[in-house]
Amino acid sequence: MATTRFITRHTNKSQTVEQAMKDSFNYALNPEKTRNGELVSAYMCDPKTAADEFILSKAKYKAITGREQKRDADIIFYQIRQSFVPGEINYDEALKIGYETAMRWTKGRHAFFVVSHTDKPHPHVHIYYNSTSIDYTKKHRDFLGSAKALRRLSDRICIENGLSYIANPKLKSKSKFKHYGAWLGDKKVLTFKDRLKAQIDICLNENPVSFDEFLQSIAAAGYEVKHGRGGVISLRIEGQERYTRLRSSTLGKGYGQEDIQAIIEGRVSHSGERVEATRKVNLVIDIQAKIKAGKGLAYQRWATVFNLKQMAAAVQYLQENNLWDYIDLDKKATETTDLFHALSDKIKTTETAIKRNNELRVAVADYAKTRPVFEEYKKKKYNKKYFTEHEDDIAKYREAQAIFKRVFAGAKLPKMDVLKAEAGRLAVDKKSAYTEYRNIRKNMQEVVSVKANIDRLFNLTDKQKNKEMEH
Repeated sequence: MATTRFITRHTNKSQTVEQAMKDSFNYALNPEKTRNGELVSAYMCDPKTAADEFILSKAKYKAITGREQKRDADIIFYQIRQSFVPGEINYDEALKIGYETAMRWTKGRHAFFVVSHTDKPHPHVHIYYNSTSIDYTKKHRDFLGSAKALRRLSDRICIENGLSYIANPKLKSKSKFKHYGAWLGDKKVLTFKDRLKAQIDICLNENPVSFDEFLQSIAAAGYEVKHGRGGVISLRIEGQERYTRLRSSTLGKGYGQEDIQAIIEGRVSHSGERVEATRKVNLVIDIQAKIKAGKGLAYQRWATVFNLKQMAAAVQYLQENNLWDYIDLDKKATETTDLFHALSDKIKTTETAIKRNNELRVAVADYAKTRPVFEEYKKKKYNKKYFTEHEDDIAKYREAQAIFKRVFAGAKLPKMDVLKAEAGRLAVDKKSAYTEYRNIRKNMQEVVSVKANIDRLFNLTDKQKNKEMEH
């Protein structure tokens, strides 16, 4: 599983900026750890002269912006350590993952170099990036929660590449502080049996017409199929030493060869007890199994339709929101959408009330201002000359009267102080509703997008989803 550590590098009293950089960079570029420099990759800098380039960029930053930080507060560069599970990835692949992590983290705005070290049994990389941007106008901001944001990015990249990661890290144990690399999290790494069972579910969801077609689908997903004596079938995927027999005593009830045959022939429903039990805990595993397969024509066809980054985001969303069951995901999508529409209606109602309040306040003010003019107009028995001289005021008075009649139907008119107080409350309600509206809209867009991707991934038609909901 990939782990990360985010480090901010400062100078100490006994070092210059150049010495601090070169000491760290020389450690990183040690030829004995990087296969004589083969395991080094860089962006917008030369690792051998990175220290001088980083220092020069800071001088240009000062000249362009006129800003300079105090020595104790200045971050001269940032370092990221990213470690992987032994046997799951090699040193060259770790370098590629590290480069992708650095590029997506810095968004290509900061020079960096990445080294993959071979001195430990677990592949790991060191990423060094300049705190000053490439255009010399900005510095990277070490924001609150940056370490968590980096970990989420690393996890997502691992999901996209079918690698293990820690889904829910714990910050401390009751005994003593543990480093991130020692955590196991709440979810264990998938076993080969877990992956096979998930792949069986995926292949059965494709509704094969025969057992042979089911085996072809399994093989296309990267599994090696072995036919033994007596018709016994065993399966193995890359990285697995021993074959796993396709029988219920090995994989569990519902996963034996006879059970699968019965499902294909329609004698047993695939939406039965087994699917209901596994779907509640394996929605994430099913997606990961698709990504981990990574081989065969079936995977290639799937990869042309589904964006791995979208599916990785879906996995991360499901885990962070504890959504292991499709029914729970569907329920959350429905509830979030309903809440979004309810807030929309509330905002519309509030805006209508604000419009009515504004109209009434204008009418009350016009009424108070023009009432003496209209009373005089009545005393003069609606004199035409007087009307011509005060036509605008008389029109405003009559318009105010019409509004009162339409809104209050003869009831007592509200006082201006009451209307102003109501206007204040409505403004607060609207502001509060809009804040909640923006948050709910973001949540709704995210969960609806995740659900739509999963529906497409597992080919869940309305009929199939209804069956899921029934269980």
